[in-house]
Amino acid sequence: MTKNDGRDKVTLKIPRPLYNKISEVIAGSGYNSVTDFVVYVLRDLMGSRQASGDDQDTKPEIQSVRQHLKALGYLE
Repeated sequence: MTKNDGRDKVTLKIPRPLYNKISEVIAGSGYNSVTDFVVYVLRDLMGSRQASGDDQDTKPEIQSVRQHLKALGYLE
């Protein structure tokens, strides 16, 4: 077993208002942090893409993501 020295992670910067909104959304949901939630969402998104065998964004997929973000209040 190797020791995790942090080299397998990177810092991802997001706007503070988005961070605060995510924090509000996940309050009481079981996620330990905004980072845990964002990692879950990104893994889910990437897993869905890999399962479909589609490595390129399609217009309907982009539209769907935009609609979800708008419904969550991230986009106007």
